[in-house]
Amino acid sequence: MSVIAYNTNDGLAITIPTGELPIEQVLAKDCPAGAVIVDTLPAERDFRNAWELSGTDITVNFAKAQEITKDRLRAERTPLLEAQDVAFQRALESSVDTSAIVAEKNRLRDVTGLVDGATELAQLRDLTCASTELAPVVEAPVEGA
Repeated sequence: MSVIAYNTNDGLAITIPTGELPIEQVLAKDCPAGAVIVDTLPAERDFRNAWELSGTDITVNFAKAQEITKDRLRAERTPLLEAQDVAFQRALESSVDTSAIVAEKNRLRDVTGLVDGATELAQLRDLTCASTELAPVVEAPVEGA
């Protein structure tokens, strides 16, 4: 399905014509200068805000996808860190060893650092606060091999 794509101040806009008019007519009539017809959209919808227009293709900006992943991990870890803060306070009040709690809080703080080592979008998508390392990059099989 063909769509119309163009850059805005807020990122990439996608217009999906209703089919009542030919897409070329919608492009000329309703879209700003610089809008183009794009035949396919990226399969990676997790990183929609990292999409960029490159000629008549839409690509995923990996650096933006990394930032999106870091923001997602920060949001995911917030309640986990809060729970560790409560556990830490209770441990202090009971004079219990806090080293495991401190280690977990440090691991949660460091989880966004895994993003910097990623080389593939699949690795970014699979990262969670439960992650302790990146998933290995799986090479696609070579046909005829």
